[in-house]
Amino acid sequence: MNERLDQSEVDALWNFDDPIASAANFARAAAEDDRTEAERAELETQRARALGLQQRFDEADALLESLEPAVGPLDVRIQLERGRLRRSAGRIEEAVRLFEEAVIRARRIDDPFLAVDALHMLAIADPDRSAEWTAEGLSEMESSSDPLTQRWAVALHNNRGWALIGDDRCADALDELVAAQSAARSAGTDDQRFWADWSVAHVLRLLGRTDEAVSMQRRLQQDRPEDPEVAAELAALAALEPLTAVTDVAPTIEP
Repeated sequence: MNERLDQSEVDALWNFDDPIASAANFARAAAEDDRTEAERAELETQRARALGLQQRFDEADALLESLEPAVGPLDVRIQLERGRLRRSAGRIEEAVRLFEEAVIRARRIDDPFLAVDALHMLAIADPDRSAEWTAEGLSEMESSSDPLTQRWAVALHNNRGWALIGDDRCADALDELVAAQSAARSAGTDDQRFWADWSVAHVLRLLGRTDEAVSMQRRLQQDRPEDPEVAAELAALAALEPLTAVTDVAPTIEP
């Protein structure tokens, strides 16, 4: 059996808006006395990821190297995090190879969650094959009954939708973002539901369906009155600004 750290614990330690705090969270968790060596090592892979988000690539790489040799889920996580580091550093071809290898290794140990994680990263890192990787990720996800694995549908459809916005295919993007919205409502977190709704409203604005977009953004504003992205969308709608895709504000939705 390939035991690994409970994913819900990993999720609870992450704050993707604050990688410095996240790195500290994982360091503290790894230092707890009752941890097994396998748990400590997996927690360290996530600290490496948090270091990478701070662009401390050499430190992150050294940390991952210190965890080898590795087998099972730890081995897959090391491949994944090396891939994320390479992508963040702009070394895309290396990142793609590492993500592909992570898929192979995750399937070898029958770990759909980590396999879908790698496939969702491939859909981001390899945009020419984004549709293919997204479809493969959804297929892999459907092979599992695990709720956290099922939640990957939110990120897969969301990321594909924003890729289509970038390609000026807003009608197709709406289909994907509505699918992400549906997945978020059935299995997602509060943040995922919020950003899935925001994304649908955003693409409705781009499609000229302003009344629907205004209605959705006003509902979101009631939930989070100080949110700057909601305020920006409402300002654009009120001013009737030219309808242009703003792909640099695409929300990152993690499981």
